[in-house]
Amino acid sequence: MKGTKIRIRPTKKARIEIIPLIDVIFFLLATFVLFTLSLNRIESLPVDLPVPSLSSTPPDKDDLVVLQVSAEDSLFWNREPLEFSELPARLAFYKSQTDIPKIMVSNDEKAKFGAAVKVLDEIRKAGIDRFSVETTNTRQTGR
Repeated sequence: MKGTKIRIRPTKKARIEIIPLIDVIFFLLATFVLFTLSLNRIESLPVDLPVPSLSSTPPDKDDLVVLQVSAEDSLFWNREPLEFSELPARLAFYKSQTDIPKIMVSNDEKAKFGAAVKVLDEIRKAGIDRFSVETTNTRQTGR
């Protein structure tokens, strides 16, 4: 019996075709370019910052009221303890006694933000528009 010869085809090595790869890269590039062009432009609001003047006199410390909020949600009016329920009446009295009422709101390190917001709301309700918020606190509660 004569043996049958089986032909085995040589296996081709895999290759990476560069043309389809370039097509995919250009497609991704075009997609990102169109996406970035369709983004909305970020618009900002103009803010008029105050300009310090050398001729103005420094604010009188006697007229400034420091309202301090502590970690236990207790209030201090110029280092004097104050109940939150007494705040609206005290603000109204202060506004009636002072020509230009000025208030600075200060917080403890551990004070909750909600309590400070309530104090700011009461100041706004009292009609006092000159107030500031102390951003760096170096004093202890009630001091």
